[in-house]
Amino acid sequence: MAEESENGQEKTEQPTPKRLQDAKKKGQIPRSRELTTTLLMLFAALGMLMFGGYMGEGIVGLLEWSFQPGREEIFDPKEPIARVHEALGRGLLIVAPFAGLMMLVALIGPVALGGWTFSAQPMIPKPEKMNPVKGIKRIFGPKALIELAKGIAKILVVGSVAALFFYLFQQELRSLALAPLQSAMAHAIELFFIAFFILAASLIVVVAVDVPYQLWDHQKKLRMTRQEVKDEFKQTEGKPEVKGKIRQLQREAAQRRMMEKVPEADVVVTNPTHYSVALQYDQLKMRAPRVIALGKDQVALRIREIASENGIPLFEAPPLARALYHTTDIDQEIPAGLYMAVAQVLAYIYQLRAARGGQGEAPRRPAPDIPEEFRPYADKGAPDSGASER
Repeated sequence: MAEESENGQEKTEQPTPKRLQDAKKKGQIPRSRELTTTLLMLFAALGMLMFGGYMGEGIVGLLEWSFQPGREEIFDPKEPIARVHEALGRGLLIVAPFAGLMMLVALIGPVALGGWTFSAQPMIPKPEKMNPVKGIKRIFGPKALIELAKGIAKILVVGSVAALFFYLFQQELRSLALAPLQSAMAHAIELFFIAFFILAASLIVVVAVDVPYQLWDHQKKLRMTRQEVKDEFKQTEGKPEVKGKIRQLQREAAQRRMMEKVPEADVVVTNPTHYSVALQYDQLKMRAPRVIALGKDQVALRIREIASENGIPLFEAPPLARALYHTTDIDQEIPAGLYMAVAQVLAYIYQLRAARGGQGEAPRRPAPDIPEEFRPYADKGAPDSGASER
């Protein structure tokens, strides 16, 4: 059965990335004390095996030096304090490699599962933690029973491995009593390190169960109700009506920018009423004519109005207007297949402009030919046909 929230809704949904991130900021991350303890014990055993000889020789040498002062040093009242300080310094140097290794593992162990995070929120006093009823529930709750089960499992695992170790090494342990003192001590220390490492390694069985459980328990605690998922989506993505308003404002802003470019056009190809496409061409800067504005219905009407106000010629060619509208976008060059048709229109506009300036005769109006591959686009939309100049 799914866990219920305070308002009675079931927490059936997996935590979202935002929920996990917010929990991490609050210091709520998966942790496994068994993993940290096992790593410390394993590396302590390895450290003893790696640095045990060095530390043993160093400690013996330090003790010999400490208990063999010279005659002058014995009668010097300042010498004992100086020797204590020097002994502490030498002792720290002897244990420094092992202590450094353990400090490193103590830092890495806790963050090996949930990663590194720092938050002061867990230190803030919370009234619910002082509630004795909730405290009793925690003591006798499911989590306490699980911790008890883990403790019993550790005792059984470590106890079984220890019993097996004593059984396998019983002959060597008995032989220590008959061996010379120095060799017996060396062999006993070696057996101790081996036993310590084996017992620490046996805890890997507990860690293999505890780590998946901690990950599952962390996910379970952060589960969400469907309403919480919806509320979070609204907070992060915005309410649908707000998003719709934002998109509308963005479209209006884009249309305003587009309309501002219409006076820069060389010609506006129209449908004549349903579509309008404003074209610009600068042979020194552009490889091909470019669409600087386009639209249909009310937008097309506004493009024609701005063009008329600024003296931009309108050229009615329904198939070409529809083909341009359906195959291009703003600030995009026209398709190569429409080069010839648009070139005819631009040439006509330039010649007409020159004729009106008294430089030549009025040109004959062209009928732009639309290639077959653009016919499906040219036939889309408006019911009108033919071509006439406006």
